[in-house]
Amino acid sequence: MTVTSTQREIPKVTLDIQWERLPDNFELPDEPVESTIHPLLAWALKEILSIAGLMTAEMLIGGNLGMCVRVNNKIVLKAPDWFYVPRLNPNLRGKNLKSYTPHTDGDIPAIVMEFLSDTDGGEYSSKSTYPYGKWYFYERILQVPIYVIFDPRDGMLEVHELVEGRYEVQSPDENGRYWFAPLGLYLGVWNGTKDNLTSDWLRWWDESGQMLPWGVERVEQSFQEGIQQGIQQGIQQGEIQGKLSTIERMLNRKIGEIPSDVQSKVNNLSPSALDELSTALFDFANVEDLAEWLAQYEF
Repeated sequence: MTVTSTQREIPKVTLDIQWERLPDNFELPDEPVESTIHPLLAWALKEILSIAGLMTAEMLIGGNLGMCVRVNNKIVLKAPDWFYVPRLNPNLRGKNLKSYTPHTDGDIPAIVMEFLSDTDGGEYSSKSTYPYGKWYFYERILQVPIYVIFDPRDGMLEVHELVEGRYEVQSPDENGRYWFAPLGLYLGVWNGTKDNLTSDWLRWWDESGQMLPWGVERVEQSFQEGIQQGIQQGIQQGEIQGKLSTIERMLNRKIGEIPSDVQSKVNNLSPSALDELSTALFDFANVEDLAEWLAQYEF
């Protein structure tokens, strides 16, 4: 995978960073959702990981949760559209968090994502003064290893990795996907419909190139697998019944009517035992011979 340096001349400034949690009485800004698809994108990414069994109790995965830090004695808060924190402190697991402070509450996010809309494009802002641009915040303050920018309007996907303190844009593989080592998965763009909305979506692929399903897709897969299994079982059962009927006719011709208790044992034979019986019955002279042959099996 090749990389290209992202040329962004950011002036050097002194940053006094303190990893303090928000005060309990801090009023979080109530920002409107920029697009109806943004929360759906975030939820779909998390849903896939959950269904695949890749989420653990120590992880924190979500979207639109404020990442909080105090810089030069001022509170700075940015809420990425999606993020992945590998390890949340045990005392916070399972709790409803209103904000997250890296280092204090757990690991720094390994991945953050921003989804573009018709706003001012702040996702690329390298503003180095308060309240700081998002790019600057993730790169210089939080130092998030992977920063993803995605535009659902045209499917544009950019992946930037932190290299020596600066983001470098990554090149996709031959399938147009990006390898995310923290999750052991590929990320790519897929066009289709979810929740009655047809758009470009972000999807996960495993190392073998299999796309991980959403919940509704997994249900459909299970349904189709169940149908195929039922069909196969029906075919097998039909073959057994056909074989059993043939053997019964041959036995009746060879030794006459078979008592019900003996017939019951014949009916309970395995497919391989029925194959053996279809050959052995030619040596039977009477029902006693059949009963003696059946005695080798436990019923």
